[in-house]
Amino acid sequence: MIVKGRNTAENCGRIPVVELNSSTAATQPHTAPLDEPSVSVLLIDDDESLCGVMGQVLPYYGMRLSAVHNGYHGLRQALEGGYDLVLLDVRLPGLDGFELLRQVRRRSHVPIIMLTARGEETDRVTGLDAGADDYLAKPFGIEELLARIRAVLRRSGRAQMARPERFEASGLHLDTGTRAVHAGDEHLPVTSTEYEILEYLVRHAGRIVPRDELMAVVCQREPSSLDRSLDVHISRLRRKLADRASLIRTVRGVGYLFCVDTAATA
Repeated sequence: MIVKGRNTAENCGRIPVVELNSSTAATQPHTAPLDEPSVSVLLIDDDESLCGVMGQVLPYYGMRLSAVHNGYHGLRQALEGGYDLVLLDVRLPGLDGFELLRQVRRRSHVPIIMLTARGEETDRVTGLDAGADDYLAKPFGIEELLARIRAVLRRSGRAQMARPERFEASGLHLDTGTRAVHAGDEHLPVTSTEYEILEYLVRHAGRIVPRDELMAVVCQREPSSLDRSLDVHISRLRRKLADRASLIRTVRGVGYLFCVDTAATA
């Protein structure tokens, strides 16, 4: 059985749907069910047809499947814990798979297999460098998927969270290990949430970060125009940045931009 994604010029035809019951058990792939009595899997993919197929096939092999179709929701689900494995697509609405992967890996050891129609080497390298445990291009055979799941689960004890980093931008020095921020020799007493916001904006310096993205990734909240908690954190962060407050610019109706101060980095 081949599991396909959306119909494309390279991948046309119907997505196979298998009725999993005693009368059709003989039609299932020859791979024996997984030894694990109950493996909890989170599938993050906006292709609902594919999720439907996986939802029918994987339970036959002892896996409980939960599926979400949006990057923001997927991040929240993954960080809530309780999953033995995450199957993650790269192309997602809201928050792309690579950024979702980076955020999860900073906070969780959960094994992650990337599922995507992108087969380019650069995408595979990007995913693996960001912390993916394996990478599988669509369309894929169910037996290959099961083999990769078994392999990842066997070695999941070796999963690593992101290593601490130290980096500098526009005169600010951030340490991801201690979560400390310095402006020159001055230590800035930021809260945990303020640090998360600042680090995310700095990592995306020069790009307008949508407000909804910050709400979902940093604050772990469902984006809402009525929720002003993010604005409060930004305001407090700016006060602590003092004469560097202008580094965080508000783009009205869109989000926030961390400006690269070339004079400060010269």
